[in-house]
Amino acid sequence: MKQKYIPKTKPYKHQQDALDASWNKKFFALFMEMGTGKTKIAIDTMAILFEEKQIDTVLICAPKGVYDNWVKNEIPTHLPERIDTFIVRWQPNLTEGYKKSLRQLCYRKTREPRVLHVLVMNIEALSTTKGYASATEYMKKNPNNMMIIDESTTIKNRQAKRTKNVVKIAQYAKYKRILTGSPVTKSPMDLFSQCEFLDKSPMGFSSFYAFRGRYAVVRQRSHAGRNFQEIVGYRRLDELNKKLDHFSTRTLKKDCLDLPEKTYVKREVTLTDDQAKLYTQMKKLALAQLDNGEMATTQSVLTQLMRLQQITCGFLQPDDEPIQEIKSNRLNELLSVVEETQGKIIIWATWTYDIRKIAELLSKEYGEDSVATYYGETHQDDRQEIVKRFQNPESKLRFFVGQPRTGGFGLTLTAAQTVIYYSNSYDLEIRLQSEDRAHRIGQEANVLYIDLVAAKTVDEKILKALRDKIEISSQVLGEQAREWLI
Repeated sequence: MKQKYIPKTKPYKHQQDALDASWNKKFFALFMEMGTGKTKIAIDTMAILFEEKQIDTVLICAPKGVYDNWVKNEIPTHLPERIDTFIVRWQPNLTEGYKKSLRQLCYRKTREPRVLHVLVMNIEALSTTKGYASATEYMKKNPNNMMIIDESTTIKNRQAKRTKNVVKIAQYAKYKRILTGSPVTKSPMDLFSQCEFLDKSPMGFSSFYAFRGRYAVVRQRSHAGRNFQEIVGYRRLDELNKKLDHFSTRTLKKDCLDLPEKTYVKREVTLTDDQAKLYTQMKKLALAQLDNGEMATTQSVLTQLMRLQQITCGFLQPDDEPIQEIKSNRLNELLSVVEETQGKIIIWATWTYDIRKIAELLSKEYGEDSVATYYGETHQDDRQEIVKRFQNPESKLRFFVGQPRTGGFGLTLTAAQTVIYYSNSYDLEIRLQSEDRAHRIGQEANVLYIDLVAAKTVDEKILKALRDKIEISSQVLGEQAREWLI
């Protein structure tokens, strides 16, 4: 790499090595486990190529829970301030003001000073006519460009409209990058369309069927009078990995010796329309009760906050009434995180309802033997056995789904290097203790903590208070209560 590039944030050794190996490649895959900093490498690559006058335009596509983070946190943190930027975040509602921004992004003035134009889109938008057309026009009008797919397993399904559109747009991209923690979620066949985005034949296969014929074991089957081919196994995977090595880097947390002992990541979850409507109604009701003097105690305020938090999780249970289920994206976001993650995982959730839903989902996706639940109703005789199985590296038990109030104290769960907070408790001590189930004597690796958070809701306020080591129960009386509710 040219030594004159000065990064805004100092890279870890594995980041510098990956950047040196990839910055000038036309296409490259960053297969790096979550928490190892692949986003920074992509941003530094953007910066270098811009300063080398190779690009002036970037299209970044990421899932809904991630793409906002590029705009709010990652680019401001890592892109050098000496680079002038014009960044537009995609939105489906094309207002006149937004259309003007898109036009300015697409049709740059020929005499303007060099500015790096960046369009950040949620990849789901590329399934839509508007999203696909806007991205295509943007890339065609600005040929000195780069296209980045964050969490590229979102294009693993070659039959999906999204994948087909992404591959079409890729033909207009000068530089291409894919980022994912786990390129293979269920089958090596997941790789084909991700690599097809990078290049028409990066592994020497111009068709999926040729790729499948080389690396899959296929048998003819028949059912209900219909003949079809079924994949029953895989072969030549060492050869496949060697081909990937030519245009990718693979990084695991355990190999990154200079990472901090604890790393924190926030994953945003978009509220559904049903959730947003009910959340607004509940918030207005709580503020009215506050104004009427009906919430005079800490417990009454915490109860209202709890109900708001339940809504962000996809249900509502006022007092002893039946649970009201609400359409939610939270479980899907959890599944996306899990697909990006290697090894055993602790998942903490505040409510029994969520624990059961999470266990049901993971059992369906990964098998019943892969999941154990640990909460108030877990029988005492089973608890020690669950921990023993989880700690056993030979065990099939991969997911420990627990209630931090029950399992967050005293247990040793160092088999996990990843801890996901599906929801957070208000209790600072419970949060700190639950973090230490994985980060304690016996843990030889760095631990990644991932919080699922609905943006602009009580989720964000709770997480900020916990990160700032604030005991929430001491902050919710008087005018402070209003700040928590608004």
